[in-house]
Amino acid sequence: STQSTWGFFDSQKRALKMPPKKAATGATEKAKQAAKVVKKGANTKGARLVRTKVHFFRPKTLQKPRTPKYARRSVPRVSKLDKFQIIKAPLTTESAMKKIEDNNTLVFLADVRANKRQIAEAVKSLYDIQCQSVNTLVRPDGQKKAYVRLTQDYDALDVANRIGII
Repeated sequence: STQSTWGFFDSQKRALKMPPKKAATGATEKAKQAAKVVKKGANTKGARLVRTKVHFFRPKTLQKPRTPKYARRSVPRVSKLDKFQIIKAPLTTESAMKKIEDNNTLVFLADVRANKRQIAEAVKSLYDIQCQSVNTLVRPDGQKKAYVRLTQDYDALDVANRIGII
């Protein structure tokens, strides 16, 4: 009786068998290729990334520049340090006079917030002279003193006379 049961399943298998295969057409070849790509993955990496550092840092992402819809300040700030604010007054002490005579250097009191470049620019525009170098120091009373050395073309004594120091 067992043989008859198995025979029944065999006959069912024979009935379900597919018809003989036809020659593969272009569409089926394309489908096979697509299936292969899906199974494998289109862009697989061959080598794994080798990490050389112990710590992990998040990757840098695109940072676009800001494009504001309106200006946050209605009027741009105006620099309060103009040439008249930077140079307060020339110094007329004995040591300053000695600098004028010996070193071709003028001595000024300057604004504490001004830097050497600003002082040089202010002296150039105020007195029409070229300065070779500027040395500064902040005095114990909190004022900045600027030693402005003039180029060889200008004489500090003549400029001091023109300014009215001497």
